[in-house]
Amino acid sequence: MTPGPRELLKDAGLRITAPRIAVLDWLVDHPHATADQVADGVRTRLGTVSTQAVYDVLNACSRAGLLRRIEPAGHPARYETRIGDNHHHLVCRQCGRTEDVDCVHGAAPCLEPSDTVGFAVDEAEVLFWGSCPDCRPAT
Repeated sequence: MTPGPRELLKDAGLRITAPRIAVLDWLVDHPHATADQVADGVRTRLGTVSTQAVYDVLNACSRAGLLRRIEPAGHPARYETRIGDNHHHLVCRQCGRTEDVDCVHGAAPCLEPSDTVGFAVDEAEVLFWGSCPDCRPAT
């Protein structure tokens, strides 16, 4: 059984608050959401909550490892609860739609750099860019 938001917050040593629970809960069903999308979704559950409060929750939960923040170039940061693996993403250049892509080969980090220059590599972040089915011209 997957732990719920309360258990995740408690295990991470974070205070259990209504905005934190609502953010984590909403993101389960809305992966790759921007902070503004999260704020709108949380407001439907809680009524009033400031955008700053949502940003604070997203930052605290990202730092605690409860959320993954991805930052596609030229697009706003997006957040997801899928944190337990080293998956990658497809991003539409037109609308920003973002989808998960599982690693194709091997375990994390999935890719090996030609030279680590002394770094201990533990993650590879890959963004595949293109056009989603809705934005791609009909052929």
